[in-house]
Amino acid sequence: MDESLKKMLDYLRLQQLAKHWDSWLALANKGNYSHVKLLNYVIEQEYNHKRDNAKTMRIARAKIPEKFIIETFPFEQQPNFDKNKIINIYDSFDYMEKKRDIIWIGTTGVGKTGLATSFLIQAINSGYNGRFITFPELVELLYKSVADHSEATVLKTFASYDCLLIDELGYIEVEPLQVGLFFTLMSKRHKHKTTLITSNLGFKQWNTFLKNDHLTAALIDRLTENSYVVNMRKCTSLRKQLDDPSELAAEKES
Repeated sequence: MDESLKKMLDYLRLQQLAKHWDSWLALANKGNYSHVKLLNYVIEQEYNHKRDNAKTMRIARAKIPEKFIIETFPFEQQPNFDKNKIINIYDSFDYMEKKRDIIWIGTTGVGKTGLATSFLIQAINSGYNGRFITFPELVELLYKSVADHSEATVLKTFASYDCLLIDELGYIEVEPLQVGLFFTLMSKRHKHKTTLITSNLGFKQWNTFLKNDHLTAALIDRLTENSYVVNMRKCTSLRKQLDDPSELAAEKES
């Protein structure tokens, strides 16, 4: 490859073509590729490369702490859980196509976050953008945005994600201003984008941390109007339980 051609490929950002030019030409000669077949092959390789890079970037920008996938979820350890329901929702993919929310409700450690994350990753792998954030982090960001008058920008950012996973809803009490901003965000996303929510509290308990009967009722009404609710309250914790104090001590020393 001469230098002028390399510069043009670099300018066009056709990195794969520049990198594999000689080997692809050799492959074409060896396989007796026609010009059309070679061009199709090169374009396909460039497309796959850029698509994979874009997927990697979307995953990184989503700020997912642990990359859970549904194929590794231990359904066998949750006999009280309706596996078929969750698999049907996952396979149908209508939660993205029809902008339907999914709300997981259950006690700590039953796998709510893992399952919700697997749905977020599926959406990202399918070409959508997304974001993972805990409820305490989200309401803190919204609260701080008021101080520097950036609340419109922050709301616009979180309203724009195709798939937003809000984890740990209900772990903290929030101020009235935070409740109002959170409600505004959910209203902006309602029927326009998909929101995934995990909560350790049932809907009847949401007022205990939102502290506003009217907004709580309105929020639940919007979230459940076009959503799937996944009940995991009869599930058991998947986290390792150490009953023997000596075993706990040994693990701390290791």
